[in-house]
Amino acid sequence: MAEKYELKSKEVWDGNTAASHALRQAQVDVVAAYPITPSTPIVQNYGSFLADGYVDGEFVKVESEHSAMSACVGAAAAGGRVATATSSQGYALMTEVLYQASGMRLPIVMTVVNRALASPLNIHGDHGDLYLGRDAGWIHLIANNPQEAYDMTLCAFKIAEDKRVRLPVTTNQDGFLVSHTAQVVEPLQDEVAYNFIGDYVCVNPMLDTKNPVTHGAQTEEEWHFEFKASQHKALMESPAVIDEVFAEFEKLTGRKYQRVESYKIEDAEVALVVMGSAYETAVVAVDMAREEGIKAGLVMPRTFRPFPYNEIAQKLKNVKAVAALDRNCPMGAMGALFNEVAGALNANGVNAVMTNYIYGLGGRDTTAQHILEVIRETDKNAKAGKRVTDLQGFINLRGPKLSFN
Repeated sequence: MAEKYELKSKEVWDGNTAASHALRQAQVDVVAAYPITPSTPIVQNYGSFLADGYVDGEFVKVESEHSAMSACVGAAAAGGRVATATSSQGYALMTEVLYQASGMRLPIVMTVVNRALASPLNIHGDHGDLYLGRDAGWIHLIANNPQEAYDMTLCAFKIAEDKRVRLPVTTNQDGFLVSHTAQVVEPLQDEVAYNFIGDYVCVNPMLDTKNPVTHGAQTEEEWHFEFKASQHKALMESPAVIDEVFAEFEKLTGRKYQRVESYKIEDAEVALVVMGSAYETAVVAVDMAREEGIKAGLVMPRTFRPFPYNEIAQKLKNVKAVAALDRNCPMGAMGALFNEVAGALNANGVNAVMTNYIYGLGGRDTTAQHILEVIRETDKNAKAGKRVTDLQGFINLRGPKLSFN
């Protein structure tokens, strides 16, 4: 039996430490991982917990991230509670197996510390890896600070393992900006955290030899369509479970999470949509804009998948202009967040002027002043009732201004 880990009511943790304690408290059966900056401390801490007797599970050291996710798939199919962590190129190397995990409906939890994708090589944060995996059939939760990295990881197990969902879940935190930023975190005691998640009840474990099953069978045209449609249905209907888990977590901790977070959006005429640690910077910028007389508001999807189309449209139904900020270079298109928000508004009959801004690639600073300038430009569109600024702009880019129409 694992040793009891003494926790204070308030700890000073960075995002990596917070995520590793959540994995420890979940009493994971198998963690299989390969180190990569900036997520390495998550599995490094977990390995220390194991060596010191604070966890009873298995830690599988592998030769690559592809092998890490493959080991996770095998362990989850066998019937264990399974987790891992990665970033950037490691995430990219896992991509083939991400689809295997979701297609087999295995509730693996992966804590992703978001980092730029090479080339050029860069170890700092942007959302290139998050966007890479958005269509892999996983649920994606967004954490803006260490407290949320801890909370979302606990919630991830409960969402993934719900029999109405049975899909893998990633929790995403920005590399270094969250993963290596120490803040006060209020953890649950181990017993309370575990009771919230609950015992793992596996569906169709391969080690149940009295009821033999096959995972990942070949289907071809006769049944492949039905399998993928069933998987999509589970993902599209998962918001009900996510809402239940967030509500239960609020009762336990007092910390309220919603699939769409917002700030001063109720009377806003212009709005920003942003994900990740920039949300807290944008809160400051919104307050600065309001001091200038601009009725600005802010919206963030807590779940990037399933994307909360109707809830986003409801939040933005009264605004005149919207700027969607993507922390990823879209390479020949508008940003993914822009496209999701534009589709959500169009599908719900919301007619706001839309623009797209690219920011923070490879860890480039994005300050409140930068975001305030975006709000000022968005306000020009709102006042004109049409787009008078460029469709897509780059924030804090060296050299001449770069924008597209």
